[in-house]
Amino acid sequence: MRHSTCSIQNTFRKLFQLSLLASVSLMAGSALAAYPDKSIKLVVGFPPGGPTDMSARIIAPKLAEILKQSVFVENKAGAGGNVAAQIVANAPPDGYTFLVNSAAFAVNPALYGAAAGYSPKINFSTVAFISTQANVISVNDAVPVKTLAELKAYASKNKLSYSSPGYGTTPHLTCENLFRVQWKADINHIPYKGAGPASMAVVGGETPIACTAVAGVYQFSKQGKVRILGISSDKRSPNLPDVPTLVELGYPQIKDYTWSAMMAPIKTPNDIVQKMNGAVNFVLQLPEVKEQMDKAGLVVMSGDVQQANTYMTEEVNRWEKVVKEVGAKVE
Repeated sequence: MRHSTCSIQNTFRKLFQLSLLASVSLMAGSALAAYPDKSIKLVVGFPPGGPTDMSARIIAPKLAEILKQSVFVENKAGAGGNVAAQIVANAPPDGYTFLVNSAAFAVNPALYGAAAGYSPKINFSTVAFISTQANVISVNDAVPVKTLAELKAYASKNKLSYSSPGYGTTPHLTCENLFRVQWKADINHIPYKGAGPASMAVVGGETPIACTAVAGVYQFSKQGKVRILGISSDKRSPNLPDVPTLVELGYPQIKDYTWSAMMAPIKTPNDIVQKMNGAVNFVLQLPEVKEQMDKAGLVVMSGDVQQANTYMTEEVNRWEKVVKEVGAKVE
């Protein structure tokens, strides 16, 4: 699958009607009449304020309405999402604990090796993809550059650092590719525990540069606190029409996206996985949910369980290749 927002949207949208019909039948099925009969927990791999957390918190109250049980978000940040993944991998596979993680979930097994503590293929079933967005390179307003080319020249004369949501996140790999592989620049990576803290670092001047997904710095850019110099999508974002893509700027090999997805422990009954998939798809089509996602700079995704698992496999394989090519390491 090509990594463009449009292609992702189109591919998943084709399966929405099927997913919606499946969700309706499953919700009415007698076999699942008792599920859920208690609250459901969404374990998020990052702190509040980032795109993964935003995605979970936008859909949680609507899922609660559909499933007629409380759905609450619990943030378990650490090791680029590994802590949360390990917790859910070892949770009872009863449909009451789900993981909501970013694309780091697909990256980390290649980056951390056995230390990741989980395998996407062995320990999880992908329930649904929730949202996607491109990565951006932004600078604090005090940094005297207005373009990516100016940042490259500035970096050649000054010792700089950049914040990211953590090792193994796609923004980290986007900027490792740009700064170290393409520019051959020595820009120090400072990992934070999520996009929220990484974004606040550039806003507060802790780091002059930030590499995050769009949602992390979107509002700050509108407030004039940071300048976004480039975006890793294949086409310009409607929310950031004045920001050039890395493709436009001469880096056609960098087309990266940060998604958020829901996963279940591998032995969770298929009927429950299917029902949650249908519920998530239904919620993502609600106008108020789409509006909230759009305000956060997020693009809604959808699709059935088979499509979700196929796409996850593609992502795991793709990022394994990227990690090797970039030579990314956990320091």
